[in-house]
Amino acid sequence: MNPRTKSALLWGAVGVMTFLVLVQGYALVVEPLVSIAQGGALAVLVGTATAASAYAVEHRVAAWSARRATTETESHGGDGKSKS
Repeated sequence: MNPRTKSALLWGAVGVMTFLVLVQGYALVVEPLVSIAQGGALAVLVGTATAASAYAVEHRVAAWSARRATTETESHGGDGKSKS
């Protein structure tokens, strides 16, 4: 499996579980917001949206982070040696 696809699917799983935990926490504190079936369907939608957005954005964030790390290294003297 492609690492990018695997990462997106794992983020989707995180989205599903997070949503279900939040719905359960709300139900414990206040009252049930949705039924179990509705909560499951919404969790699948949240997981799908999370996986799709992670797949679309993750490579851009990685490229931005790599550029930022390179720029910071160069702006702070490059190899870390002091110029005395």
